Amino acid sequence: VQLQASGGGLVQAGGSLRLSCAASGGTFSIYDMAWLRQAPGKQRELVAVVLWRSGFISYADSVKGRFTISRDNAKYTVYLQMNSLKPEDTAVYYCAARTGPNGVYDHWGQGTLVTVSS
Repeated sequence: VQLQASGGGLVQAGGSLRLSCAASGGTFSIYDMAWLRQAPGKQRELVAVVLWRSGFISYADSVKGRFTISRDNAKYTVYLQMNSLKPEDTAVYYCAARTGPNGVYDHWGQGTLVTVSS
């Protein structure tokens, strides 16, 4: 599975951005897709995940009510709509996929930088 992420950039606090992640190759094997982020000097954080078949969604507490993950099954694309952005949301955002519920995320897109200015 290959993942292509896009949509990062610079935004002021309170603004919005939408990230996209398109999957290709072996997409029939996807169990779930997720957005993770890593800020400088911090551990990688799971931001949001969507189960591909059921559509079940889960968010990190830090983004609940502000971020929305969605998927387009026909396009094998996952989106992350980020609203009310805060400076602490500044990070490199990665999309990732895995092919089973108990495995690690073993397919990764390139990171996309989101910078939120105060």
